[in-house]
Amino acid sequence: MQAPGNGGWQDISFAELGRAAREIAAGLHDLGLGPGDRVAILGATRPEWTLADCGALLAGATVVPIYHTNPTSECRYVLAHSGACAVICEDAEQLAKIRAVQPDCVDLKHVITMVPTDDPDAPSLDDLRARGRAAGADVATVEQFTAGVRDVDVATIVYTSGTTGPPKGCMLTHANVLSTLDMYARQVRIEPGSVAFFFLPLAHALARVTQFVALDVGATLAFYSRDPAKLLDDVATLRPTHLPSVPRLFEKIHTRAMATASDEGGLKASLFRRSLATARRARAIERAGGRPDPVLRARRAMADRLVLHRVRDLLGGRIELCLTGAAPISVDVLEFFDACGITIIEGYGMTESCAAGTLSTPGHLKFGTVGRALPGSEVKVAADGEILLRGPHVFPGYYRNDEATRETIDTDGWLHTGDLGSLDDDGYLRITGRAKDIIITSSGKNITPSNLEADLRESRWISQAVVYGDQHPYLVALLTLDPEEAPALAQRLGVDDDPAKMAGDPRVRDALQEEIDRVNRDVSRISEIKRFGVLDRDLTLDDDELTPTLKVKRNRVYEHHHDFFEHLYDGERS
Repeated sequence: MQAPGNGGWQDISFAELGRAAREIAAGLHDLGLGPGDRVAILGATRPEWTLADCGALLAGATVVPIYHTNPTSECRYVLAHSGACAVICEDAEQLAKIRAVQPDCVDLKHVITMVPTDDPDAPSLDDLRARGRAAGADVATVEQFTAGVRDVDVATIVYTSGTTGPPKGCMLTHANVLSTLDMYARQVRIEPGSVAFFFLPLAHALARVTQFVALDVGATLAFYSRDPAKLLDDVATLRPTHLPSVPRLFEKIHTRAMATASDEGGLKASLFRRSLATARRARAIERAGGRPDPVLRARRAMADRLVLHRVRDLLGGRIELCLTGAAPISVDVLEFFDACGITIIEGYGMTESCAAGTLSTPGHLKFGTVGRALPGSEVKVAADGEILLRGPHVFPGYYRNDEATRETIDTDGWLHTGDLGSLDDDGYLRITGRAKDIIITSSGKNITPSNLEADLRESRWISQAVVYGDQHPYLVALLTLDPEEAPALAQRLGVDDDPAKMAGDPRVRDALQEEIDRVNRDVSRISEIKRFGVLDRDLTLDDDELTPTLKVKRNRVYEHHHDFFEHLYDGERS
C-alpha cells in the first residue's frame, strides 16, 4: 500500500497489513465481537479503512460500510437498521455524527476512530491494535475467530445510496464476494507489481471489490491524499497501472485535454485535432481485427510522439487499464482515451450483484456496450426490456426486508435490475436506460434521459444536465456550469464570471444553446430538448442532489427545483 503520511508518501507492506488486520481482529474479539456481529466503517478512502475492513472480516464480523458524505440522518438509519454493535469512524467530524445518533442506536456499544480525537470514550484504531496485541494477535489465535464462518454467511451489508427512496441493506455473502473476485481476476489484467489507485469511496461496492482483487493478487493499493483539488497530481505522482473510477473523472480529463488544445489555438490546436483523428482511425481498424497500413502506423507513431503521450502523462504515464462503471459514459470519451493509448473498460453491475455482471476486456472492446457476462454468470433481457442477472455473485436478499427481496429476485434466481437494455448476437450488453427514470411525455412517448445527459456533459462548459418532461409535451433541461471551466467561458464571452450573473446572461445561454443543438442533431424529434435553464450553482453532495459516486439523484433534483423546471414551460427564462 502507498498512502499519504508525514508530509510525503509512505509504504505499507503486506506483512504490516497482515499484522495490523490481526491486531484489529483480536482487539474486536476482546471487546466481545465475533461472527455475525455488525461492525460499521464510516470514513473517506484511506489506508485505515482497508485495515479496518480486513480486521473486522478476520474477526468474523459482518462489515457495514457507510459513506463518509452521508448526513447524520442516514448514518442513524444505517446504524440502527443494521444493528451495528461497533463503528469505526474516521475522525472528529465523523465522530460528531455518531455521538448525535448514538442514543437512537440501541445496539451500538463501541465507537472507535481511525485517528486519535479528544473524546476519551472513543479509542483510536491504534488503541484497538494495542488491545489486540495484549490479547494475543498471532496467526493461530486469529484463525480461530473465523473457524465457524461458512461461505453462505453474510460478509458485508452494503446499503445502497439509491437515487430514490431510503437505502436498502444488500447482504453479500463470503461466497458472493469470492466468486466476484474470481470473475474479475480472470478478466482484468492485474498482478503482483501492478499499482491500483483508489479515490472512490470504499463504501461503494465497485471500489471495495477492486480493492479485494488487488490484495488477492498481491498488487499495490495507492491512496490519494484526500484533497480533491490534488487528485490528478496524486495520480501523476503515484503513476498507477490501474485506475477504477466513475465516468466523471474521465469526462473531466477529456474536457481538460480538449480545452487546453482549443486555448492554444493556431498550429498547436490543428496538430492536436489531426493527431487525434489519425490515432482514432488506426484504433478503429485494430479493434475490428485489422492492421493499419504502414503509412497510417507511421502517422499514428508521430502523432503519439508529438501530442498524444501528454494525455497518458496526466495519469502518470504507465496506465495499463482503467475501469469505469456506475453511470453512462460517452462513446466519444472512450474513443478519445483509446486513441491516446489508454484502455478504459466499461462494466455493469449492481450492489445486489456484488458490483459484477458484465465487463468489457482489452481484447474485446465494443464501445457503446458494457461488455459480456462475466465467467460463470448469466445475463438476459426480459420481454419488457429489463436486464436480468444470475450467478454465484447475486446476493441472497435485503437485510430485514423480505418483501423487497421477493420483488427483486424471482423464483428462478434471476436478479431484476430495473435497468433496460439489449443484447447483440455476440452477447454484448447495451444499457438503454433505467425503468424508473423513463420519461413519458403527454403524447405517450417513452424517452430515456440518461444518454442525453451524458452527451451534454461532454461539453467543456457543462458540469451536470438533468432532463425533465414527464407528462409534458416536450423535454426541457436543467444545466449547471462547470466551476473549473466557467471562468474561461466568461473570458471568452467577455462577461462577468460571477456564477449567478453567468446563469442569466444571454451570451452564456447562446453558448450553451450550441451544446443543446449538438445533442439534438443526433436524436429523434420527440427526444429533442426544446428549452433549458441554467442553475446558478452546481449540484452538490451537501444538498443531497448527488450520490457519493456523483450520480444525480434525479427525483431529489426534481423536488428541489420543481419551480425551475415548470417555469421553462411557462416561457420564463431561469
